Amino acid sequence: MVEDDFTFIPLSNIDIETLIKIIEYMKKHAEKTDSKEEDIKEFNKDFVKKTLNELFVLVLAANYLHINSLMKLLCQSIADRVNDKTPEAIRNIFNITYDFTPEKGKDY
Repeated sequence: MVEDDFTFIPLSNIDIETLIKIIEYMKKHAEKTDSKEEDIKEFNKDFVKKTLNELFVLVLAANYLHINSLMKLLCQSIADRVNDKTPEAIRNIFNITYDFTPEKGKDY
């Protein structure tokens, strides 16, 4: 929606802290050149050093804003963290209720 020489973009699904982090990510990636590729990799490595809850919030915001590169980075970081975890640990991380009966559960 464009009115009075400014653009209004509703971001009611994203809090200000999350938006600041996303803007930081976007600014750094806007500087991307071949000579800065290592800087970007290091930035990404530091950027995902957050709690899982923070990463989940960022994933939702990146999805809402259609920032695919950020989505890929965040989802890979989450996947790396749950890699080699037990099914029980993964259920706890994602707050999944184990509702299989003992008969069904032995197959999983």
